[in-house]
Amino acid sequence: MRKSRGRSNLSGLGSDIKAARNAMSLTRRDLAEMVGIDPRYLANIENMGSLPSLPVFYELVRICKLPLERYFFELPETEDSELRQRVSHKLEICQEEFLPVVEGTLDGILRVQEGETL
Repeated sequence: MRKSRGRSNLSGLGSDIKAARNAMSLTRRDLAEMVGIDPRYLANIENMGSLPSLPVFYELVRICKLPLERYFFELPETEDSELRQRVSHKLEICQEEFLPVVEGTLDGILRVQEGETL
């Protein structure tokens, strides 16, 4: 018998797709064309919580480089905020050539933060 869960693993799919699409600087139309779906269908997935068909789901996860296990397996609860998780995902899909800029920015922020705590 299936054990019911309080929260579906797929409930955050739409917001994850939207965040990844924005991080990759893709318009909704661009991503929809890459997947082969209507942009309105993608809007419903992102904003209304519509669940895509399995082939569409696969393409969205693959193109957006989302962690597939998040949607199929119970993962231990993390203490990371939703914002920290989004930033972490964006860092994962960031092109290698831009990582020095990200690292420099973070180094500057941490120096300012350290100065505030002294």
